[in-house]
Amino acid sequence: MTRTVLILGASGGFGSAAAAAFGAVGWQVRRYRRGGDMAAAAGGAALIVNAMNPPDYHDWARQIPAITEAVMVAARESGARVLIPGNVYVFGDQPGPWSEATPHRPVSRKGRIRAEMEARWRESGLPVTILRAGDFIDGARTGLVLDRVVLKHLAKGRITALGDASAVRAHAYLPDLARAAVALAEQQDLPVFADIPFAGHGFSLNDLAGEIARQTGRAPAIRAFPWWALRLAAPVWELARELGEMRYLYNHPHRLDDARFKALIPGFRATPFSEVVAGYLPPSAARAT
Repeated sequence: MTRTVLILGASGGFGSAAAAAFGAVGWQVRRYRRGGDMAAAAGGAALIVNAMNPPDYHDWARQIPAITEAVMVAARESGARVLIPGNVYVFGDQPGPWSEATPHRPVSRKGRIRAEMEARWRESGLPVTILRAGDFIDGARTGLVLDRVVLKHLAKGRITALGDASAVRAHAYLPDLARAAVALAEQQDLPVFADIPFAGHGFSLNDLAGEIARQTGRAPAIRAFPWWALRLAAPVWELARELGEMRYLYNHPHRLDDARFKALIPGFRATPFSEVVAGYLPPSAARAT
């Protein structure tokens, strides 16, 4: 096996960040083309990064199992390890912090789909790493919830709260999560099934507003998201239905316990929260600090 990685979903948020991170340290990066022969594309690769995800939660019940089966076939035929960016849906509304020892008790349909997917991998006997993280954030990447909804009206002096503005929640800065994936891929003694939480940054909307105010000198107003509008649209708009199901996560305080990750990668340094927030601000908005 060479230091070759096959990235599935290389145009998406985590996939593109992973491709950049692996390439930066000398790995040969292959980008899978949807519809191609996945097993053939994985030939000779040491790692398959499964960042392939249906956009806007489309048809998860059918597509997630289908993607999982295809990746399993590619892993068996190539002998490659698989790395999957896991999420927190599997934990439901249990009290945190959540770790690899926390039982899976999803309270949403999408949480059950992801829990079933992970159970399949655990039972498969194939080498796999679940790199678990909270909401993806990255000011250089459009289409994520933080820029698409929460900070959509920041230029007008307000941010949008999808739930309790005081609830501290887990977030993962994509370049950091991708570096974590590389660091884990270069470990030689991971167990066959490795469930590894990545704590990232835990912050509330109040914390975010405070940091924006510190950097710009202007405190944004926090306005509640109009969930009622999504409820009205749900019968005819798939994304409205799917977002509504996840509303509980925006009110439920949670964080990930990354003790296992720290034991494996003790020298890892996350990008400071202030720098992450600065990435969402236009240069003209910042003031000297």
